[in-house]
Amino acid sequence: MSGFERGIALESAVALGVTWVGLRLSGFRRWRRVLAWLAPGAPSVSSAQDAELVLSARAIARTEESAARHLPFPTNCLERSLVLWWLLRTRGMRADLRIGARKEADRFEAHAWVEFLGTQLSSQKDPHLHFVPFDGPLISVETQTH
Repeated sequence: MSGFERGIALESAVALGVTWVGLRLSGFRRWRRVLAWLAPGAPSVSSAQDAELVLSARAIARTEESAARHLPFPTNCLERSLVLWWLLRTRGMRADLRIGARKEADRFEAHAWVEFLGTQLSSQKDPHLHFVPFDGPLISVETQTH
Protein backbone atom coordinates (compact mmCIF):
# COMPACT_ATOMS: atom_id res chain seq x y z
CA MET A 1 0.00 0.00 0.00
CA SER A 2 1.13 3.51 -0.71
CA GLY A 3 1.34 6.10 2.03
CA PHE A 4 -1.88 7.66 0.73
CA GLU A 5 -3.70 4.31 0.91
CA ARG A 6 -2.37 3.58 4.41
CA GLY A 7 -3.61 6.97 5.55
CA ILE A 8 -7.06 6.37 4.06
CA ALA A 9 -7.19 2.88 5.61
CA LEU A 10 -6.31 4.20 9.06
CA GLU A 11 -8.71 7.12 8.76
CA SER A 12 -11.43 4.72 7.54
CA ALA A 13 -10.92 2.26 10.39
CA VAL A 14 -11.13 5.00 13.02
CA ALA A 15 -14.11 6.71 11.35
CA LEU A 16 -15.97 3.39 10.97
CA GLY A 17 -15.51 2.62 14.66
CA VAL A 18 -16.60 6.09 15.73
CA THR A 19 -19.54 6.00 13.29
CA TRP A 20 -20.64 2.59 14.58
CA VAL A 21 -20.86 4.10 18.09
CA GLY A 22 -22.18 7.49 16.92
CA LEU A 23 -25.13 6.02 15.05
CA ARG A 24 -26.15 3.94 18.06
CA LEU A 25 -25.85 6.82 20.52
CA SER A 26 -27.21 9.73 18.50
CA GLY A 27 -29.10 8.30 15.52
CA PHE A 28 -28.71 8.84 11.79
CA ARG A 29 -29.77 12.48 11.47
CA ARG A 30 -27.60 13.78 14.28
CA TRP A 31 -24.58 11.71 13.29
CA ARG A 32 -24.84 12.84 9.65
CA ARG A 33 -24.90 16.45 10.86
CA VAL A 34 -21.76 15.80 12.94
CA LEU A 35 -19.96 14.36 9.92
CA ALA A 36 -21.11 17.25 7.72
CA TRP A 37 -19.85 19.71 10.37
CA LEU A 38 -16.47 17.93 10.43
CA ALA A 39 -16.16 18.28 6.64
CA PRO A 40 -18.03 21.46 5.68
CA GLY A 41 -18.50 23.04 2.31
CA ALA A 42 -17.21 20.61 -0.27
CA PRO A 43 -16.33 22.76 -3.30
CA SER A 44 -17.74 22.26 -6.74
CA VAL A 45 -15.62 20.33 -9.20
CA SER A 46 -14.89 21.27 -12.78
CA SER A 47 -15.77 18.91 -15.60
CA ALA A 48 -12.16 18.96 -16.82
CA GLN A 49 -11.16 17.01 -13.72
CA ASP A 50 -14.11 14.60 -13.63
CA ALA A 51 -12.38 11.43 -14.86
CA GLU A 52 -9.40 11.92 -12.56
CA LEU A 53 -11.62 12.68 -9.57
CA VAL A 54 -13.78 9.60 -10.17
CA LEU A 55 -10.65 7.41 -10.24
CA SER A 56 -9.49 8.97 -6.99
CA ALA A 57 -12.94 8.51 -5.39
CA ARG A 58 -12.99 4.85 -6.45
CA ALA A 59 -9.54 4.31 -4.92
CA ILE A 60 -10.73 5.86 -1.66
CA ALA A 61 -13.86 3.66 -1.73
CA ARG A 62 -11.80 0.48 -2.32
CA THR A 63 -9.43 1.33 0.51
CA GLU A 64 -12.31 2.09 2.89
CA GLU A 65 -14.05 -1.19 2.01
CA SER A 66 -10.82 -3.08 2.61
CA ALA A 67 -10.41 -1.42 6.01
CA ALA A 68 -14.02 -2.31 6.87
CA ARG A 69 -13.40 -5.99 6.07
CA HIS A 70 -10.47 -6.10 8.50
CA LEU A 71 -12.23 -4.57 11.49
CA PRO A 72 -12.95 -6.79 14.52
CA PHE A 73 -16.68 -5.95 14.19
CA PRO A 74 -19.03 -6.04 11.20
CA THR A 75 -20.19 -2.83 9.53
CA ASN A 76 -23.30 -2.30 7.45
CA CYS A 77 -23.89 -0.33 4.26
CA LEU A 78 -25.11 2.75 6.14
CA GLU A 79 -21.99 2.97 8.30
CA ARG A 80 -19.66 2.40 5.33
CA SER A 81 -21.56 4.88 3.16
CA LEU A 82 -21.55 7.61 5.80
CA VAL A 83 -17.81 7.22 6.29
CA LEU A 84 -17.10 7.16 2.54
CA TRP A 85 -19.29 10.25 2.07
CA TRP A 86 -17.31 11.99 4.84
CA LEU A 87 -13.91 10.84 3.48
CA LEU A 88 -14.75 12.29 0.06
CA ARG A 89 -16.03 15.57 1.52
CA THR A 90 -12.85 16.02 3.56
CA ARG A 91 -10.96 15.85 0.26
CA GLY A 92 -13.16 18.45 -1.45
CA MET A 93 -15.26 15.97 -3.43
CA ARG A 94 -18.98 16.69 -3.35
CA ALA A 95 -20.52 13.22 -3.06
CA ASP A 96 -24.14 12.25 -2.52
CA LEU A 97 -25.27 9.87 0.20
CA ARG A 98 -28.19 7.87 -1.17
CA ILE A 99 -30.62 5.67 0.72
CA GLY A 100 -33.17 3.50 -0.99
CA ALA A 101 -35.80 0.96 -0.05
CA ARG A 102 -37.67 -1.99 -1.45
CA LYS A 103 -40.21 -4.53 -0.37
CA GLU A 104 -39.28 -8.09 -1.16
CA ALA A 105 -41.12 -11.22 0.01
CA ASP A 106 -43.17 -9.13 2.50
CA ARG A 107 -39.98 -7.69 4.01
CA PHE A 108 -38.97 -4.05 3.99
CA GLU A 109 -35.31 -3.63 3.09
CA ALA A 110 -33.12 -0.54 2.86
CA HIS A 111 -29.70 0.10 1.36
CA ALA A 112 -27.26 3.02 1.48
CA TRP A 113 -24.61 3.95 -1.07
CA VAL A 114 -22.52 6.90 -2.21
CA GLU A 115 -22.59 8.47 -5.65
CA PHE A 116 -19.93 10.78 -6.99
CA LEU A 117 -20.39 12.57 -10.32
CA GLY A 118 -23.05 10.04 -11.30
CA THR A 119 -20.90 7.04 -10.41
CA GLN A 120 -21.93 4.64 -7.66
CA LEU A 121 -18.96 3.84 -5.44
CA SER A 122 -19.12 0.29 -4.12
CA SER A 123 -17.42 -3.02 -4.69
CA GLN A 124 -20.78 -4.69 -5.20
CA LYS A 125 -22.06 -4.76 -8.76
CA ASP A 126 -25.01 -2.34 -8.90
CA PRO A 127 -26.86 -3.43 -5.70
CA HIS A 128 -28.45 0.00 -5.56
CA LEU A 129 -30.39 -0.60 -8.78
CA HIS A 130 -32.77 -2.87 -6.90
CA PHE A 131 -33.67 -0.11 -4.44
CA VAL A 132 -35.78 2.98 -5.03
CA PRO A 133 -33.82 5.95 -3.70
CA PHE A 134 -35.53 8.48 -1.48
CA ASP A 135 -35.80 11.87 -3.12
CA GLY A 136 -35.55 14.97 -1.01
CA PRO A 137 -34.56 15.31 2.62
CA LEU A 138 -34.36 12.26 4.82
CA ILE A 139 -36.53 12.61 7.92
CA SER A 140 -37.31 10.19 10.68
CA VAL A 141 -40.47 8.12 10.37
CA GLU A 142 -41.23 8.96 14.01
CA THR A 143 -41.38 12.70 13.21
CA GLN A 144 -43.91 12.33 10.43
CA THR A 145 -47.54 12.96 11.32
CA HIS A 146 -50.25 10.88 9.73
